Amino acid sequence: MRKREVSLSDVNNDANLEYLYRAFMALDNVDECRYFLGDLCTQAELLEMARRLRAAKMLQENYPYSEICLQTGLSSATVSRVNRCLKFGHDYGYYTILKRLQRPKTL
Repeated sequence: MRKREVSLSDVNNDANLEYLYRAFMALDNVDECRYFLGDLCTQAELLEMARRLRAAKMLQENYPYSEICLQTGLSSATVSRVNRCLKFGHDYGYYTILKRLQRPKTL
């Protein structure tokens, strides 16, 4: 089995992604996040991400696929992908965010 060669574009993509992740970590509040994402993403991209997060929450609450598709406007293929991420993805992905969003807010 040959080892995959790392290209310059792979290295640049890794550096670009790391920079993006650090940018999210530098945000202090919801307004800063809203403004940053508003500059970074199209409205359609933001809505798609919001729908996927809502689907993850609904899957965690055991809603059927048909109801999730109806309420979010996502295709069953996309809901299935979100479900696979919940079941087999990184433990730090959807579950971490969903758990943190459930925490009571402290002043």
